[in-house]
Amino acid sequence: MKYSKEEIEAYFSQLDRSKFIDDQKEHAALDRPLPIGHGQTISQPTLVLNMTLKLDLSKDDKVLEIGTGSGFQTALLSRFSSSVYTVERIRALYDSAKERLTDLGYSNVHFHYGDGHSGWKHSAPYDKIMVTAAATEVPGTLVDQLAPGGKMVIPVGDFHMQALKLLEKDNNGVISESVIEYVTFVEFRKDVE
Repeated sequence: MKYSKEEIEAYFSQLDRSKFIDDQKEHAALDRPLPIGHGQTISQPTLVLNMTLKLDLSKDDKVLEIGTGSGFQTALLSRFSSSVYTVERIRALYDSAKERLTDLGYSNVHFHYGDGHSGWKHSAPYDKIMVTAAATEVPGTLVDQLAPGGKMVIPVGDFHMQALKLLEKDNNGVISESVIEYVTFVEFRKDVE
């Protein structure tokens, strides 16, 4: 069963963004990115919602998320899928998001500390993949871990601006892509901290 836009929007409208940031809580309701430390940001709410809607989530989906960050996007994905496998390269963010999401009752989220370029091969394939950092090109490892019939949302471009792309893999493994909009995300890096 696919979730409707209205169902996702209704849940999103009551998801308290202030619970996913430690500083600048007074700005949580604003539609803009906010810092979460370590040179990372929590994206503006309208972008988080739009990216989620583009995945066309259903209750049976297994989702891979690259870039846990504060866990805000993870929480939304968790509510509208069977399971989320989320990868974070910054240990402090990994630890805090894991604690936060567990405390908030998101029990279908699996956490991995490591390089997102590698995805999470052990649990592949994934019906949907969400990438929340800007890659200079789409990592082949992630394409390989996307199931036939699956969808991936990923920002691709240079540090200053990226095309937010929707990749779709047909049942024969052929990839098609389209541009959703132009965005600015933090860099998709291979090193771990």
